[in-house]
Amino acid sequence: MKTVVLGTGGWGTALSLVLCDNGHETVLWSHNSAKAAEMAKTRENPLLRGVILPEKLQITGDLDCLEGADLVVSAPPSFAVRETARKMAPYLTERTVVVSVSKGIERDTNLRLSQVIQEETGNRCPVAALSGPSHAEEVGIRMPTGCVSACPDRAAARLVQDAFMNDYFRVYTSPDIVGVELAGALKNVVALSCGICAGLGFQDNTKALLMTRAMAELTRLGEKLGGTRQTFGGLAGMGDLIVTCTSLHSRNNRAGILIGQGRSVQEAMDEVGAVVEGYYAAESIHQLSAREGVEMPICSCAYEVLYHGKPIRDVVTELMTRAKKDEEREAAWL
Repeated sequence: MKTVVLGTGGWGTALSLVLCDNGHETVLWSHNSAKAAEMAKTRENPLLRGVILPEKLQITGDLDCLEGADLVVSAPPSFAVRETARKMAPYLTERTVVVSVSKGIERDTNLRLSQVIQEETGNRCPVAALSGPSHAEEVGIRMPTGCVSACPDRAAARLVQDAFMNDYFRVYTSPDIVGVELAGALKNVVALSCGICAGLGFQDNTKALLMTRAMAELTRLGEKLGGTRQTFGGLAGMGDLIVTCTSLHSRNNRAGILIGQGRSVQEAMDEVGAVVEGYYAAESIHQLSAREGVEMPICSCAYEVLYHGKPIRDVVTELMTRAKKDEEREAAWL
């Protein structure tokens, strides 16, 4: 099967290795031709240092590589998904399957990224989402990892499963693309919040409290938008939340730690040096929860800290002294 991965970030590169390992003809495309040429020469991506890119992996900056592709992996950062989809559209056919592996929500429109791709490609072919607890740094060195391939078109979800699954990369299927994409985007806000708590000096009790209660919030919003509760309790939901909130591989977690230590939001993002998706997702959650009438106190407080500079310790006090609640009614993801 011919596969093309659009995007030479760490995640796109790691997934191209999985596809190569599985015997597929694989092309890795970069929007930056100079970067593509350098990677082709050195056989290394600076974002995955020490991981050798096999000779059989083609690396290019030429979009004509999409000709005849059976599977196209969309792996740019969320802000570039629409532009990338527009570029890929002329090459797609009805038999092509596109799989979105970026995590985020488009600013201004608040669309899921598969919806953005569908808009730009005119629904010409099925679009799946692949998501789960999966750091590129670990997939690149073949550590056991599990993800979910989600698409209402079961055949497309299974094709993605078949393309990626091997002895170190396990893939489950799901029809719930809404829940899988929302979980992957919204958990970044929680990871930022956990990082902030760590930067303040709070430890495991606080992190466990925050993650569990935030998952209840995300599930409420996800169900209101058409996702299923089971998804938020699975790999794409709780699984991804755990890995993003607890690992220093996570850009969102690292940025949060810096904010908790006193850096401004911009200083923290500059120091991390890569896209901090949780910052942008916080605004989208704020807008979506207001539109849908879903109470999300943790995410609302994160938005106030990130966008309006609300003092963090005031937020902690506000959350801890909220009105008494019943957990059985509140833990919506159980």
